Amino acid sequence: MVFEWFTDEVGDAIASYPGRISLAFLLLTAVFVAGLGNVETEGGSNQFVEDLDSFEAFEDIQREFSTGFGGGSTSTQLLQREQNVLSRTSMLRMLRAQERLQDHGGLRVTGVSSPARTVAQQLDPDAATVGAQIDAVERATATEIDRAVRRAAETPGFTSQVSEDFDSESAAARAAQASVTHGRDADDREERVERVIGTVGGDVDIVGSAPNTIGSSLALVLPAAFILIVGFLVVAYRDLVDLLLGVVAILMTLLWTFGFLGLADIAFNPLLVAVPPLLIAVGIDFGIHAVNRYREERERDQPVGTAMDVTTAQLLVAFFIVMGTTVIGFLSNLPSALAPIRDFGLVAAIGICFTFLIFGIFLPAAKVKTDRLRARYPIPTMSERPLGSEGSLLGRALGGGVAIAQRAPALFMLVILVTSGVAGVYATGVGTGFSQDDFLPPEYEEIPDWQKELPGPFAPPEYDTISKSNYIEDNFPQSSSVLLFVESRMHRDAALDQVYRMGSDPPPTVLREGRHAESQSVVTIVRSYADRNPEFADLVARNDPDDDGIPEQNLREVYDSLESAPTSGVGGVLADDRRSTLVTYTVDADATNREVAADAETVAAETSLDATPTGNAIIFEEASELILGTVITSLVITLVGASAFLIVVYHVLEGRASLGVANVVPIALTVTFVVASMRYLGIDFNAINGVILSLTIGLGIDYSVHVVHRFADEFEDADLDTALDRAIRGTGGALTGSMLTTVAGMGMLVFALNPAIGAFGVLTALSVVYAYVASIVVLPSTLVLWDRVVNRSRAAKLLYGRGSNPTPETSVEE
Repeated sequence: MVFEWFTDEVGDAIASYPGRISLAFLLLTAVFVAGLGNVETEGGSNQFVEDLDSFEAFEDIQREFSTGFGGGSTSTQLLQREQNVLSRTSMLRMLRAQERLQDHGGLRVTGVSSPARTVAQQLDPDAATVGAQIDAVERATATEIDRAVRRAAETPGFTSQVSEDFDSESAAARAAQASVTHGRDADDREERVERVIGTVGGDVDIVGSAPNTIGSSLALVLPAAFILIVGFLVVAYRDLVDLLLGVVAILMTLLWTFGFLGLADIAFNPLLVAVPPLLIAVGIDFGIHAVNRYREERERDQPVGTAMDVTTAQLLVAFFIVMGTTVIGFLSNLPSALAPIRDFGLVAAIGICFTFLIFGIFLPAAKVKTDRLRARYPIPTMSERPLGSEGSLLGRALGGGVAIAQRAPALFMLVILVTSGVAGVYATGVGTGFSQDDFLPPEYEEIPDWQKELPGPFAPPEYDTISKSNYIEDNFPQSSSVLLFVESRMHRDAALDQVYRMGSDPPPTVLREGRHAESQSVVTIVRSYADRNPEFADLVARNDPDDDGIPEQNLREVYDSLESAPTSGVGGVLADDRRSTLVTYTVDADATNREVAADAETVAAETSLDATPTGNAIIFEEASELILGTVITSLVITLVGASAFLIVVYHVLEGRASLGVANVVPIALTVTFVVASMRYLGIDFNAINGVILSLTIGLGIDYSVHVVHRFADEFEDADLDTALDRAIRGTGGALTGSMLTTVAGMGMLVFALNPAIGAFGVLTALSVVYAYVASIVVLPSTLVLWDRVVNRSRAAKLLYGRGSNPTPETSVEE
């Protein structure tokens, strides 16, 4: 049989050439280390949505229209906070800052906007440049400025750029927002802008883009996890040499995986922060099982080579089953529409394969080599006793599940079934969401003091961007809007009428002005400029047969007139080639993303124009729906794929395909209780934890496979109760050590600066605890019922020569 041939060959090679095998793995490590220098990091939420139709439409808007809407990667946001940002001194400070930014050739500034510019244009409508606007403000008296501010307050968008304490009577506000649009982005753009605006004095700051917390999170999480894990390994191995071998194997696994990232040119995204603790968890599990099983054989006075041969013959198969099911779980994320989730699935699957090779071949070979050296040289041996051995405190504690299985397995499983059913119903209420806040760290003041006091590289940095963003959210009017990117030949007669009719009788979440939607479009630009410019008003009237203020004829001439007036703002809603236009609708800020997205789709569907809705609400809702699809798809693929894999493997290995079904029972329970815990803790499925179910299945199967595989081996030569006791006691110690180290490692993610990754760590730790409890407590009763159903009775097994020896209490008549 292929499995037996493979394990025999590997076992013989490990026993015969342990030094050569160890050296070969170390040389491969050097190859992967070469790829580490190519690893790049990506932060923020854009990478999760960049392939969505709504996000592509948003990018089209940024390319087509000369507007800084949405911030984008080529826009810099400024925040001014002074006693009165609408005073002459403060407005001149902002205008001079924007003028100096325009004059800085390296910043490629293509446009600037601010309340100061709007006020200056009220003072002098012909002041098209920032320099002319500075002159207008300098010439104006205080009374003229106050009047200009009051007129500016009536223009669209002005009040959203000043703080909520704005008072039109006193013409004063304590804060203002401004934006600078760049023709091309640069890595040091924000640093350059900060240096330039620092030359004007006052309190003008750059808000800054969302920080990339990956490096800081790793610097905090990995050392803490490593220290805790090493501490648990000291208890698990109780031997310095074995501890060093286990740590070296873990480091090799991480180096291989990160090296693969660089060689495959895969960027390190926030979701991949969970991969190192994950691989450490599985590696620790494999390592403890290998060393523990080997020690069991050594306690029976088996020589080094024979003991490892027996160990690899049994554990390589178990490791292969774990690897296969876990890889299926992670690869189930490949159909996801979100690129970072696909990358996570691929990298985690490759990492698990590396873990199998390193802990299934390298670690046993290194162990054989060092133990043979111990026989020749005075290398100290501290403890070679396996965890959970008979008579130990842990060994006695692990017997609880077996005791239940011996006394009332059916009743116990009925209770478990009812409890899991209730939990399953409760779990259906878990939500799904996608938010920019999932990727942002807390304000520095909210970080615990003990973290701030950590040594330099481990201490969390202070991100001013977060405090400034929160200040804007707390002090500026919050409005929500959706954008419609309309592709149409806008010079056609009646094109503007069609755009205007899109807002007639809008759906509930769209705010209204009478019976029409509150919006900004080329139509509102035409009407607004006609109110300010009599000559343009005459042009509109000559081409407006129905006298509704919307020209239907000679639209090329109308657009030419608008584009010749720098203050018209038409460039923000009409593309240069006049083949597309932008319509912005104001929506209820309290409405959910789902409600806004549904209403935006309704508006787009009811027009004959080719209109694509976009904006944050639309993009986040589309991403949220895709996350739910990812969760469901990966769950189905993982459960079906892993179950089929287990059934086939147990049929081939043991001739008992039904053991694969029994193997899945603890996993189904674990998934149910993990999702129920999510609802209880108020954690929604999001872009970071959307892979949690496939990960839960992958890690959970790890625990149940070891128990079932050991049980199947013991059941060949022992009765049911003995086989169960040996399986639980033989694997339970290793599972306990693995569970504790995994929970410690993944639990450290709670301290990651990215809150979504912290929640991910909590869920992963919970899934490990649930899987451990299900494997140690629930699985024994499952196996007893499996024996009753599949093997009918012990007597039948004896009669047909398929089973165990009878216990003293068992007779054929039974």
